Amino acid sequence: MILSLEVIFEVSELRRIVEGWKSEGNTVAFVPTMGALHEGHLALARQAKSENVKVVVSVFVNPLQFGPSEDFARYPRTLKDDIEKLKTVGTDAVFAPSAAEMYPADFQTSIHNKGMATVLCGKVRPTHFDGMLTVVAKLLNIVNPHYALFGKKDYQQWRIVERMVRDLGMPFEIRGCDTVRESDGLAMSSRNRFLAEEERVQAALIYEGLTAAKKAWEKGQRSLEVLLTAFSQIIARCPKMTVQYAQIVDRYTLLPPAGAAPDNGLVMIVAILFGDVRLIDNLEF
Repeated sequence: MILSLEVIFEVSELRRIVEGWKSEGNTVAFVPTMGALHEGHLALARQAKSENVKVVVSVFVNPLQFGPSEDFARYPRTLKDDIEKLKTVGTDAVFAPSAAEMYPADFQTSIHNKGMATVLCGKVRPTHFDGMLTVVAKLLNIVNPHYALFGKKDYQQWRIVERMVRDLGMPFEIRGCDTVRESDGLAMSSRNRFLAEEERVQAALIYEGLTAAKKAWEKGQRSLEVLLTAFSQIIARCPKMTVQYAQIVDRYTLLPPAGAAPDNGLVMIVAILFGDVRLIDNLEF
């Protein structure tokens, strides 16, 4: 069923609408995105709508979270298609601000995490999480939802946002939602469209490798080196893929476990390069 929804470009207008919903006793849920929506994004909006709440989805390609050599210019911008998709899942409002609306000429404030943002993706993308946290903090304050939903595919992002909200005493609940995958296991991502046909088939090895490591874990293997080797052996079947990093860390601190590996509470997080296409994935143990 195709439903109507409001498309909003100005902060003041969105705030007016959300305040109106709340005055009528509605709960408001928020899904932040950079657009180029796929089923993973829609699943978040659909999950929120199933709880009988008002749902706001933002579509904003945030320039602050792209490094100088990254793919900001070619990141797909498909607002018209995104709106049509969001209509099918009952979204109530799309917030699609311009860069000037979000970052006026005199904008000079940013959010910095000095711990969890320095590992994993933070090592190879040192400015990324400052930009991500800054825009998420601003969006949360603009939308002022009761809760926000983040996909676990971007595991480090989700955990760092949780930490920001806790550290700064923000009155928002942050929910992590399971990764949505293609039929062959590949995590859905807006960047999958940049893969050549052969690469797209080979990319399924990422999840196969993660699954191999988890199966070894479930059989009692507790050597992190052995588990990482199980992953690497699968990835090695595709010479085009380069492992940027693969680590098994604590789910909450994102640091390697101290001493012997515990029986639960870990996550394996990986970043894989196909030329200039970067894919991330993870699996909780």
